[in-house]
Amino acid sequence: MEALLSQFTFLSDQSLLDKTFDPSTIEDLMKLFEIESYKAWAAAELEQETELEETEHAMQEAEEHLDSVMESAMDEFRRFEEEMERISRDEVESLVQTAEKARKMGNLMEKSAAIASKKYMEAALNSATSSMKSAWKGISSGKVHPS
Repeated sequence: MEALLSQFTFLSDQSLLDKTFDPSTIEDLMKLFEIESYKAWAAAELEQETELEETEHAMQEAEEHLDSVMESAMDEFRRFEEEMERISRDEVESLVQTAEKARKMGNLMEKSAAIASKKYMEAALNSATSSMKSAWKGISSGKVHPS
């Protein structure tokens, strides 16, 4: 483009100095300007399309990376969730087992207390019966022998 501007300056100077100057030479130069402008425009458009394609490609890669990261995060979350559910289930199961053991121990203690209470009552009753028999023997033997 600079060469064309130099040529235009040269022809402009020549047209002022030379009375026989043919104006069609400037028209030919103007056509070259037009062609050069179209070439520059086409090159700029091609560069813009190239940049657009590169940008679209970069966006596609970024979307794929984001999808990959999101999928990885979701997988990790699912594994975490499953692990928490397993731990919760194990804890509930452990609590149920502990509660069942405590219930059985309570039942056993209740039965033991009932048995001990029954044996204590039987012992007390046997003692009272024995005391009464002994007292009755003493009374009976005193009636047989007048004093």
